[in-house]
Amino acid sequence: MKKTFLFAGIVFVILAALASWAFWPRSPWTAEETDLLRGLWIGSLPPLPADPSNRYADDPRAAAFGHQLFFDPRFSSTGDVSCATCHQPELMFTDGRSLAEGVGKTNRKTMTVIGTAYSPWQFWDGRKDSQWSQALGPLESAVEHGGARTMYVQLIVEHYRAEYESIFGPLPNFSDQSRFPALAGPVDAPTTRAAWDAMTPADRDAVTLVFVNLGKAIAAYERLLLPAPSRFDQYVEAVLNKDWRTMNTTLTEDEIAGLRLFIGKAECIQCHNGALFTNNDFHNTGVPTRQGLPLDRGRATGVQALLNDEFNCLSQWSDAGEQDCAELRFLVSEGEQLEGAFKPSTLRNIAETAPYMHAGQFASLDEVLMHYNHAPISPTGHTELERLHINRFERDQIIAFLRTLSGGVNADPKWLQAP
Repeated sequence: MKKTFLFAGIVFVILAALASWAFWPRSPWTAEETDLLRGLWIGSLPPLPADPSNRYADDPRAAAFGHQLFFDPRFSSTGDVSCATCHQPELMFTDGRSLAEGVGKTNRKTMTVIGTAYSPWQFWDGRKDSQWSQALGPLESAVEHGGARTMYVQLIVEHYRAEYESIFGPLPNFSDQSRFPALAGPVDAPTTRAAWDAMTPADRDAVTLVFVNLGKAIAAYERLLLPAPSRFDQYVEAVLNKDWRTMNTTLTEDEIAGLRLFIGKAECIQCHNGALFTNNDFHNTGVPTRQGLPLDRGRATGVQALLNDEFNCLSQWSDAGEQDCAELRFLVSEGEQLEGAFKPSTLRNIAETAPYMHAGQFASLDEVLMHYNHAPISPTGHTELERLHINRFERDQIIAFLRTLSGGVNADPKWLQAP
């Protein structure tokens, strides 16, 4: 009798265990899918990479100085355009425009600077290879800040001498306007260029060094602007930790369905992968030319501009050694794949940064997905797109997922407003 009861008890325990196992929560994701989610999770973002081309990149004094410069509108020909004019903190460091506007209108949309310290290439076409060299381009652009190097140096002398010299050392004596004209620099404006060409090489170098240091200070500030965790990241963390309660309450069914489409049928992950949702490479996705603008060849012209850039990683103004510039030394500089190719923007905070594409061709995320769905012929080169064959309901689900990537900026609040 005792043996019978013992046997029955063992059977009961086994059946109870099996029943418990049958109803135990299981992950809705396969091991392979979980690995994909882990790669997209912000917790997988590696430490901020060093910038050997900028010895001041992680100097707190340079960051504080760069913060001041970023918001100062005096650094423009009109006195009312700053870096923050196009990179507005409240708009995730974009401007909400199809085409950026400074003292004039450009042919490209403003890209966010959030997280760009992780990218080896800057701008839509990658024509710059560091944050500091990127910062210098708009300062001398006729349609952005519209200024010239000697003008910027004089502003430093008049308004920021103490800040500059505490970081970079004593400023030369720029008071002699016969040597240092008020408006001189290597720009397209004939009189400004002529004044620059008339200066001695040593004086041009003295001015350029100060100009370069402005860019390096701005870059030190921009390195502090990183994406913050979003609901998507909370969800992935719950998946990785098998936290079923959080996992079941963080994203909706449509948002999860959109995520499945994103990494699966829609193939968005082909370009938008990694914790920043961009592979920082260049792709032709057949985006149409914006009406009224010339044909934009993207990386095909950007790479040539980079190789000839006065401020690239291998230049005399870079603090890097040749061995530190592998990206530049071994880049692909020619080939059909560069024609009409542009860098995929980060999808973090993407719902807050409309319009979309390199010239703001699409007003909404739905328009973007409609474009991908139809995969039209590219205006130049060959598109990588193939028709997605997703329906309206699936598009809505993908958009619902993309909205879960809004997390804002991971930075001290003091960096998100004018000093």
